[in-house]
Amino acid sequence: MVTPLGRRTFLRAIGAGGIALGARGLLSGPAAASTFGVTSGGGFFTVDTGAGLVFQVRQSNGDLTSLRRNGVELQSQSRFSHVESGLGNGATVTATQNGNIVVITESATNWYGSGVIHHYLVARSGDAAIYMATIVDNNGAGELRWIQEFDRRVITTMNTAADVNGGTAIESTDVFLVNGQTRSKYYGNRQAMNLTIRGVTGNGVGAFMAYGNRESSSGGPFFRDIEQQGSTTIQLYNYMWSGHNDTEGQRLGVLNGPYALIVTDGSVPAAPDMTFMYSLGLQGAVPLSGRGFVNGKAIGVPGGSVVGFANGQAQYWAVSGSDGNFSSPAMKPGTYTQTLYQTELPVATRSVTVTAGTTSSGQNITSTFTTPTAIFRIGTWDGTPTGFKNANNLTTMHPSDARMANWGPTTYVVGASPTSAFPAYQWVGVNNPTTVTFTLSASQIAARTVRIGLSAAYNNGRPQVSVNNWTSSIPAPSAQPKSRSLTIGTYRGNEALFTYQVPASAFVTGTNTMRITVVSGDSGTAFLSPGVSFDCVEMF
Repeated sequence: MVTPLGRRTFLRAIGAGGIALGARGLLSGPAAASTFGVTSGGGFFTVDTGAGLVFQVRQSNGDLTSLRRNGVELQSQSRFSHVESGLGNGATVTATQNGNIVVITESATNWYGSGVIHHYLVARSGDAAIYMATIVDNNGAGELRWIQEFDRRVITTMNTAADVNGGTAIESTDVFLVNGQTRSKYYGNRQAMNLTIRGVTGNGVGAFMAYGNRESSSGGPFFRDIEQQGSTTIQLYNYMWSGHNDTEGQRLGVLNGPYALIVTDGSVPAAPDMTFMYSLGLQGAVPLSGRGFVNGKAIGVPGGSVVGFANGQAQYWAVSGSDGNFSSPAMKPGTYTQTLYQTELPVATRSVTVTAGTTSSGQNITSTFTTPTAIFRIGTWDGTPTGFKNANNLTTMHPSDARMANWGPTTYVVGASPTSAFPAYQWVGVNNPTTVTFTLSASQIAARTVRIGLSAAYNNGRPQVSVNNWTSSIPAPSAQPKSRSLTIGTYRGNEALFTYQVPASAFVTGTNTMRITVVSGDSGTAFLSPGVSFDCVEMF
């Protein structure tokens, strides 16, 4: 049934007593096209945006079954689009229209066995876009995502690294070999803080995802998740929660979004102002007037460093200027853990409280990470394997890819080998051990400390160290997500620091040999055997 919004909701929608509704405002700007509106018939809600985009939603389950631009169907007719994997025929789907706004609300209970989901699709007159938002209650969910399925005859161009069409599965059912290259929906994805508009295109047409502020997702500023996949259809995603090597739990009972699917002539659109969505009465929406800000200075790290904020309800980040000063985005009220990153390595944490309608100033944070003068240091303390062997390929292909350099085992000679000779990853079943040779003078023989930093570990892999005839004990494994990691386009899990106290008696004057061996009580073969991602290795 198409029903009008209540007068109170409508007043909120036009901004009375609330926040501004974006640059145009709800009732300002160009006159609404005469075709704008929603109709009901044949078991569908059909929405004409008045901007050449018409879409159709099935009333029985909320599937998006048609997406037409100027009469051309973009939506695959073999696989429809939906939130998660579809809400099923138990969903309740309603539509409301008031003025130049249409809101379709999809709700399902006992969703995937428990919980309640509400998904919103919003049209605004004159915008060739579907604005969306999603909320799942505190009983949890599976993988929370919007999956947009396109007809490959119309939408033809996408991220090649994620196009698995015609390939042969080589790992699970999601990593494929295509024309000699490994491809997967896990490859070519960007970090959350860099999720600018991205899409897929065809001849004179394009569809783009505007991902929104990510405040209700998880994993922090450097987390990567699926954006596209090519199969018999071309799929454009907004992943809000997946658990794909995610270092945080799912944030529940909070509104994910707003986000938007934008259709164009193929050109990349500007990021839309979606704050008008906060005034439509969507469950869990927090308007700008109910938010606060944090500013301060990042100390002991270069300008351009990231400062993150996280609690059980939201996550945010800010980038410092050349002077170290930073200002947060608009944040929901609450107490947050504030984290300072040296590139991607956490180097300080503290607590900060955000109050609605105010700015919490002077929230300075100072690095506590020290780097003593080293006998040798391989890599940089930055929370990444940047500079190591194959580091440039880790997020775009499987480690078995023919385009990767041979993983080893490797012997690295301090003072002679380039950083790029040291492996970014090391596995029990692929390239164990890594050998480091170095020279000490008689005056350098002393008890020494070896530090090995990891940016991720898989299958309880951790490093054991031997120097000449001395061998360390086996350390406990680091706490990591229970997911594949090193093969799904990410080098990030929980950073871990392993420290070894090597006695003076272990060393000799002249050439010394240190072996780094990945050990684990767990098993696996080849690239799914226990493994680690290196950040930095040093001895001082």
